[in-house]
Amino acid sequence: MHSPYRFRPLLATFLASLSIGLNVAAQRPTPPPPVISPEVATDRQVTFRIQATKAESVKLSAGDLPGLGQGKDLVKGTNGVWEVTLGPINPGSYRYNFNVDGVSVIDPRNPKTSESNENTWSLVHVPGADWMDTMAVPHGAISEITYWSSTLKRFRRLHVYTPPGYSTGKGKFPIFYLLHGAFDSDDSWSSVGRAGFIMDNLIAAGKAKPMVVVMPHGHTGPLRMGAGGFGNEFETEFTTDIMPQMEQRYRVYTDRSHRAIAGLSMGGAQTLNIGIPNLGKFGYLGVYSSGIFGIVPRPGAPAPQGPSFEQTHKAILDDAKLKKGLKLFWFATGKEDFLIETSRKTVEMFKQHQFNVVFKETEGAHTWINWREYLNEFAPQLFQ
Repeated sequence: MHSPYRFRPLLATFLASLSIGLNVAAQRPTPPPPVISPEVATDRQVTFRIQATKAESVKLSAGDLPGLGQGKDLVKGTNGVWEVTLGPINPGSYRYNFNVDGVSVIDPRNPKTSESNENTWSLVHVPGADWMDTMAVPHGAISEITYWSSTLKRFRRLHVYTPPGYSTGKGKFPIFYLLHGAFDSDDSWSSVGRAGFIMDNLIAAGKAKPMVVVMPHGHTGPLRMGAGGFGNEFETEFTTDIMPQMEQRYRVYTDRSHRAIAGLSMGGAQTLNIGIPNLGKFGYLGVYSSGIFGIVPRPGAPAPQGPSFEQTHKAILDDAKLKKGLKLFWFATGKEDFLIETSRKTVEMFKQHQFNVVFKETEGAHTWINWREYLNEFAPQLFQ
């Protein structure tokens, strides 16, 4: 038998170690509570927070949040956490970031982000609108797709929405190309634009046909504003690379009556630059907050060089046979949008050429608040 006295030194050592550990733990300061940001309350008040103990100033910047102007100052608490509360805020998704002592940073406590053109924003969603909220319905999938652009001689990325049941089912679907604006990227429609959730809810309600939605990256290089700043490389890439590859990769119909294209702002202009020269390939065109860039002369700007859009495409604009297959030509722009006159003049020009154009002037300005609504209204009209 082993003597119990043999274990006394081991027990003493263990108790001494335990005592030291407890003493060390007792001397440690109590950790501060976790910083929660953003915090969305049930009354749609939203609180933004960031821990920046040594900062001298912190501002909140957000493109579509009302009343922010040049930014909103956060107030520093005694624990080094800065915060500000806004609201109530209308339902929707909003991009934001912090400016800490002159340096723009995303919210370190929020993993949800949205890409714009060569930039990243933090993202907050304020629920309260069933048509774009995450609902208890069947959900499709958003995929990031890498493809080779023979036009640009490099790999590129786009996003694709496939409807519920696509991956396990059979059969073909209509295809809808959805383009972003000048300060966005191929990620934007599926993040801040809520395109996947909007489509899920429309399909579940029987308001829209199941369809494949392709969301390409409309920039082919650094953004250049001004006359000719957007170039036409994307339009060439679209018809040469994007359309052929996507329509080969996905189970979609490739006839005119099952193909649609729409876009916002820059993407709306690209829609016209692609859709009109290739009118025999598209049965549906949608232009959100946009039109033919340059159709409204800017005071003091030099006269545009070369033929106008109307002159370049006169034969197509006057082709009565092509018009017959265009089932929907839909425009929508906010009355406070800086491109409202561009939209009006563009619609007027197409009507002069006997196009059946639907034009809605809504409330609001040049923001995602409107563009999500336009998608929600446009998509149910497709492929019916």
